[in-house]
Amino acid sequence: MEMTMCFPLLLLICSLCMAQLQPESDNHIIPLGDQTEAERREPTNAADQQQRCTQDIHAVLREMSALLAEQRLEIRILQRENEVQGAKLRVLELQKTETDKQLQAQTAGLISIKARTDVTENQVEALKRDGEAQTAELISIKARTDVTENQVEALKRDGEAQTAELISIKARTNVTENQVEALKRDGEVKQVAFSASLLASGSGVIGPFNTQTPLVFRHIITNIGNGYNLNTGFFTAPVNGAYHFEFYVAGSGHNSHPSAAVLVKNGGNVCTAYDHRPSNFGSAAHGVLLLLEVGDVVSLRLWTNSRMYDDPNHYSTFSGYLLFTM
Repeated sequence: MEMTMCFPLLLLICSLCMAQLQPESDNHIIPLGDQTEAERREPTNAADQQQRCTQDIHAVLREMSALLAEQRLEIRILQRENEVQGAKLRVLELQKTETDKQLQAQTAGLISIKARTDVTENQVEALKRDGEAQTAELISIKARTDVTENQVEALKRDGEAQTAELISIKARTNVTENQVEALKRDGEVKQVAFSASLLASGSGVIGPFNTQTPLVFRHIITNIGNGYNLNTGFFTAPVNGAYHFEFYVAGSGHNSHPSAAVLVKNGGNVCTAYDHRPSNFGSAAHGVLLLLEVGDVVSLRLWTNSRMYDDPNHYSTFSGYLLFTM
């Protein structure tokens, strides 16, 4: 590269020198009479000119050498700068390649994102249409729900009215059931009747005792309504009403002891059946109508110092029955 630049400069210097010599030779016309003197001066002038040209050439060469040195320095600097620039360019090329790859990747990513975005937009549109359809369905459901709520409210009011009616019916039913139960009890207790004889089996005489003694009629003939208790001899009234009682007292004749019994209501004497004969068999009877309340007790007592006889023929009996309730 240095020789390429020096060669044109040398050509330029030589051209300048020849140009300086040629005009001088061309412009000076030597007269004929003076030719000999001119010829005598010509070598001297040519030698001077050649010397000056040589000096000029050396000066130019020195200048050119200095310039060449400067150019070499500049060239080396430029070479280093070119190397640095080349390295930078290679780095830039690598960066450009990497950037291109990144751009390609980003482009592919953008294309993928665009595709997914398109799919998402289609899905959004589909969801939007579905949402509109669901909104319409919800509006329809809301309308039907409102109708249903109104119907429920109406049914609720009807239910409340029916509940109140059922409560009223239940109350009336309870009253009716109570009445039915009362009527049932009344119907059951209206069928009250009993009859019993003194001895459960065999024959014998009870008494005499020096005080009134409760009689227990052990043989049950009839006990409808279970008002009579064969263990105590008491009849207990199950309902308020009018009751009829009758009793028969049998006995064999005896000089000192009659056959007699007294009907007792709640511990008080009501009426007495009495028979006294010194011999032979005899009996006495009595009957009475009593108004009893629930829980009243009716029984028979053996009269003081009296006797009572009974055998399988059931001569001595105690009977009673309800005429009507009150």
